[in-house]
Amino acid sequence: MKDIYSTLTLHNGVEMPQFGLGVYKVEEGQQVEETVKNAIHLGYRLIDTAAFYENEEGVGRAIKESGVPREELFITTKVWNTDQGYEQTLAAFEQSLKKLDMEYIDLYLIHWPVKGKYLDTWKALEKIYQNGKVKAIGVSNFQIHHLKYLMENSAEKPVVNQVELHPRLSQEELRAFCDEHDIKVEAWSPIARGRVLDDPVIKEIAVKHGKSTAQVILRWHLQNGIIIIPKSVHEERLKENTDLFDFELSLDEMNRMNQLNINERYGPDPDTF
Repeated sequence: MKDIYSTLTLHNGVEMPQFGLGVYKVEEGQQVEETVKNAIHLGYRLIDTAAFYENEEGVGRAIKESGVPREELFITTKVWNTDQGYEQTLAAFEQSLKKLDMEYIDLYLIHWPVKGKYLDTWKALEKIYQNGKVKAIGVSNFQIHHLKYLMENSAEKPVVNQVELHPRLSQEELRAFCDEHDIKVEAWSPIARGRVLDDPVIKEIAVKHGKSTAQVILRWHLQNGIIIIPKSVHEERLKENTDLFDFELSLDEMNRMNQLNINERYGPDPDTF
């Protein structure tokens, strides 16, 4: 990845930015509008929201006011657990489209694999995709067994699996499975909600490169081919998060960071959530 505008090609041919902004827990109204506009001004082209975040309307307004043409942006939203099932998902999608005030969405995801429902939900996503209202469909928080079941029972396979992923939860087995099936992996909570910023190994690497530990972690993701959506509402942090393209981690540094994995989750376990 050479700059903030670099993209990865999804298996259906759609180009998706590898770097973007997540807006989980960003307040609807002024906060989300200013955050999204600031991010777009700094070069962010991927914005990731969800029905559950209750800020789709603000995201939509910010995009309209940003001055950047809609087709140059890549917008993701997700169907929430209580809206899963075939008919409910079709209705939830229309609601998200209305709130965002858009003609189409670039990527629509199943937020969590709700037992007994996610296959019907996926069938609804396939229908929405066939109708051309989304450019691509995918999943979030799916484990290998969820993905296998989905692919064995449907026509389309997900283009993306968005999961908790950071140096303490590097998800190597899941990433290898996704890689084998040409499903791109996207990290939510890429810096583990700040819990890995004080790691001595990462600190040492950061000092060597004259970067912050957050920048080193985000660079580690990019070099692993992972899509990242770090969240911040502070303009200086939004800017800092983009400053990842004038340095490169060595193979040794990447390996040292890979070894920090302890399979530690800070979010819910998809099998019990």
